[in-house]
Amino acid sequence: MDPASATVTPRWNLERPYLTGRFHQEAKVAVAAQATGSKPYCLDSFSRGGVGSVIGSYAVSVQELLAIDDLLSALVGIEGRYISIKRVRGKEGYVVFQIDSSMDLALQELTRRIFPLCEDFVLVSHFVESRSHFKNGLVNHALAAALRAFLLDYQAMVAQLEHQFRLGRLSVQGLWFFCQRMMSSLNALAVLVEKAISNNTGGSATLNLLQSQAKAMAGDSSVRSLLEKMTECASAAYLRMLERWVYEGVIDDPYGEFFIAENKSLQKESLTIDYDAKYWQQRYSLKDGIPSFLTNVAATILTTGKYLNVMRECGHNVQVSLSENSKLMGFGSNHQYLECIKSAYDFASGELLTLMKDKYDLIGKLRSLKRYLLLDQGDFLVHFMDIAREELTKKPEEISVEKLQSLLDIALRSTAAASDPSHEDLTCCVERSSLLKKLSTLKDLDCAYPSNKLAAADVDQPMPLSATGLETFCLSFKVQWPLSLVISRKALTKYQLIFRLLFHCKHVSRQLCTAWQIQQGFRSVKILGTPVLRSSILCRSMLKFVNSLLHYLTFEVLEPNWHLMHDRLQTARSIDEVIQIHDFFLQKCLKECLLLLPELLVKVEKLKALCLQYATSIQLLIPSIDVSKPENTSKSRMPRSRVKKSENRGQQLKLASENVVMSESILKFEAEFNSELQSLVPTLSNSSQAEPYLTHLGQCILGVGIDQ
Repeated sequence: MDPASATVTPRWNLERPYLTGRFHQEAKVAVAAQATGSKPYCLDSFSRGGVGSVIGSYAVSVQELLAIDDLLSALVGIEGRYISIKRVRGKEGYVVFQIDSSMDLALQELTRRIFPLCEDFVLVSHFVESRSHFKNGLVNHALAAALRAFLLDYQAMVAQLEHQFRLGRLSVQGLWFFCQRMMSSLNALAVLVEKAISNNTGGSATLNLLQSQAKAMAGDSSVRSLLEKMTECASAAYLRMLERWVYEGVIDDPYGEFFIAENKSLQKESLTIDYDAKYWQQRYSLKDGIPSFLTNVAATILTTGKYLNVMRECGHNVQVSLSENSKLMGFGSNHQYLECIKSAYDFASGELLTLMKDKYDLIGKLRSLKRYLLLDQGDFLVHFMDIAREELTKKPEEISVEKLQSLLDIALRSTAAASDPSHEDLTCCVERSSLLKKLSTLKDLDCAYPSNKLAAADVDQPMPLSATGLETFCLSFKVQWPLSLVISRKALTKYQLIFRLLFHCKHVSRQLCTAWQIQQGFRSVKILGTPVLRSSILCRSMLKFVNSLLHYLTFEVLEPNWHLMHDRLQTARSIDEVIQIHDFFLQKCLKECLLLLPELLVKVEKLKALCLQYATSIQLLIPSIDVSKPENTSKSRMPRSRVKKSENRGQQLKLASENVVMSESILKFEAEFNSELQSLVPTLSNSSQAEPYLTHLGQCILGVGIDQ
């Protein structure tokens, strides 16, 4: 419930004096003003003793009777004939009782001893009246009700004293004696009320004040017991709010007293849209005012309600089963409430985790992400790259995403992926920036090097004009609530970063394979000493580099980390633990895939770019020879056909040997590739001291270098 829409106290309850405890004085002033025809007396100083003889004119025995009569009125906050009330300016609810100075000095001394009790009653009564208004909250309402019950006992005592006075059995000394029992109790309540008024406490602040005051009275068992009872009564309303949260996941807080706040502007849909979505962290959050006795379990209480709320949002209405032992009876020293909170947390955590794993198949969805975005199942991708080649070679802004999606669906339905029900959640998209530039825009990634490394690599520059869909193509995955808590937009973006790296490596490998196949057409003729031989050796080195990189990414990084995450998820006990394990897996994969190591990633990207340029040049400089198509000739003509083909290849080899452009291009690619590869080796060696996982990649790269 919104605090702004809470009920307010009607004006007539504040304007009509006969509904307050001060109507005696206020009505008396009004009557006196009308009788004299003058201005009203100031309530700061008014006495019914203003008319008639002073008390000092009577005998001491009579003075005592008059004093007792006035004291009985003063004990309930009403002025007498010779005892007046003076309000303290600037202090709400504070009054001072004054006595006629002509009274016998001994009587004055005894009377003044009782005045603190009268003043404490007025202060506590004022608190009860003022804090009973709706705006002051449920805790103050409950405390005011408990104080009102105490004051009823106090007023019953005053009535008994008055009865004794009417029977002629009460003296001032006797009145003082009978008031002793109430003196310390009412004074402790007055001190409590004074602090509450001065600090304008409410909700948890009032409960904290009650507890601190009870602890401060450790030496007086009766007063301590009274304050503990007040704490128990005041906390009853807070307990109801706490029960609804930890047992139902509902915030029932009409006056904003509960220590958990709800931000309704944050919607669960943002988890699948916004990379920086704060729904899970900030939809429900802790306020500053946490009751001291709940400080250590505040986070547990918050999480318990969040779990129940998620299940309610899923339409899975579940409520913690309530028994006599599970009801929150109070915040006593037996800590029963802590056991109830722990039991509620265990129930909510287990129920939500079971719901996510069984009904929404969390592990299955994560396995599908591994299959498609981490390329665990590559047959659909090979088929897709074959049928979508024409579309992917276009510029990003010219690509039809709808056409790519239809081709992706064909590839999925015609391969083993068709048996996976999650394949329908797979979608495709085309990014507008390169992988390096995308990484530079994600500021929350924990890069091992300063961001200026990326800037130095010119990643902030616009995408090159030659960029195609093969560099910007990406897969995405539809995730529904509540799985979006684990597979959020941020988590999905990290999957996509890894996919783009793997996809581009696959593309480079395919292009080099095509170049290798072209050069294998010359195997039937002598190529020693020709540029074709040199090109074949370079192509083999490049293929070994790319395939070694793919092997490292797949089998040294993704596969082991996935199995480690999978094993940990089996023992997870809460959805927060699941989120933490999954995020750790993605962060570790990003780092070990070099995506968080800009210096190394830039070198690897440059090597891949050289491989692509080389493969493209070979396909342009050496005409492709299709050796896979069989000749439709009879057996008698086969030898002659082979001879003819060998002659054609020999002529092409001779032309290639004489082609200066081709020779220079191959030498240039060879020099650049070897130079970049050799520069990568010391960088890997140095980095592997701080990042041991790079040792495996270094061994692969060194293998390529030694082979060359």
